[in-house]
Amino acid sequence: MIFSKPNKLSPFFIVVFLLFFSCNQKRKQLESDYNTSAKFDDVINSLKAKIDPKKFESITDGKLTKLYVLKNKKGLEATFTNFGQRLVSLMVPDRTGVFEDVVLGFPNLESYKTKKGSYFGAIIGRYANRIANGTCNVDGEVLKMATNNGKNHIHGGTKGFNNMVWEVDYYSANEIEFYRTSPDMEEGYPGNLNVRVRYTLTDDSELKIDYFATTDKSTIVNLTNHSFFNLAGEGSGNVNNHLLYINADSFTPINENSIPTGKVETVKGTPFDFTTEKRIGQELEFENEQLNLAGGYDHNFVLNETPKNADGLVFAAKVTEPLSGRVMEVYTTEPGIQFYESNFLDGSLIGKSGKPYNFRGALCLETQHFPNSPNQANFPSTVLKPNLTYKSSSVYRFKIFNNKK
Repeated sequence: MIFSKPNKLSPFFIVVFLLFFSCNQKRKQLESDYNTSAKFDDVINSLKAKIDPKKFESITDGKLTKLYVLKNKKGLEATFTNFGQRLVSLMVPDRTGVFEDVVLGFPNLESYKTKKGSYFGAIIGRYANRIANGTCNVDGEVLKMATNNGKNHIHGGTKGFNNMVWEVDYYSANEIEFYRTSPDMEEGYPGNLNVRVRYTLTDDSELKIDYFATTDKSTIVNLTNHSFFNLAGEGSGNVNNHLLYINADSFTPINENSIPTGKVETVKGTPFDFTTEKRIGQELEFENEQLNLAGGYDHNFVLNETPKNADGLVFAAKVTEPLSGRVMEVYTTEPGIQFYESNFLDGSLIGKSGKPYNFRGALCLETQHFPNSPNQANFPSTVLKPNLTYKSSSVYRFKIFNNKK
């Protein structure tokens, strides 16, 4: 059968042509707008998280900052900036397949440079958490670190790893590795510390973090990631109705300055008992000295040594958000985990989606050695010596809970 050539285009072909032209023009505009040093595919991927990559391009300390996007076969997407190795966005589906950004953060780089935004999603080092009076003894040498939390040292000092621009050594569709040398006596820490951190987004819906460090002088090291999670989506109210399980029979109580007393106490019979899954807010209003001292949950839990996954990492914690069905499991090689319910958030910070971050609007589960370990002989040591390698691994695994509670 022979078709005669039409005298004019049908409405169907006109619509198809206009749609193609519009999409092509939009893509060309994005290509021209975005710095040519970045892969254009990364820009397209990052649009899923409603982030403008141009707002993360900057010259900071003489180095270029930009965004890097990891994606797995299930559509999960993790967006990082090399400024502080920040996890800027983590897109995870709910039980109906709807993706939401489950980590708190900001729409531009400058917001991460403010005091209130400085730790969101970042690597923390050289020492995560607090050291009393900024002082400790390593191999007979008294160290004096910067005091940036009252009279104490916290999260690496005045300019910790979270405020450094990191080099990218390797970058692929689902993996990125950052590296940096922290020079001798930076923030008071001895030794030239060579640090590498690898992030992998697996097809099993895991965000794996592997830390490595070596030094030429005895020093202390305690690295972690400080992401703020809300499994209902960032800016979606408080997390008091999230269900939490922590695989810890004991915790380290604190004094009025949030420094561990040195004791290790049982969680049994206290609001700190998460060995049976319960709502985070279930016992927040109980009269408890430790809750009063921290203004809520902000404590180190001593992890049990079992069970472990196939890679030998301890099952540390599980968080379930009943309405969305999102579940996050945490596995680690570390002996402790800091559970913090963002007690400082007050609605003054506005996040990526334009929503305020309200009181207790997120939770942190920071895998770690214990706070103030260098000053507590009964705590696991954080000393790293020359010719040895610091190694630590943590996994944040995402699943779906299909039955509403």
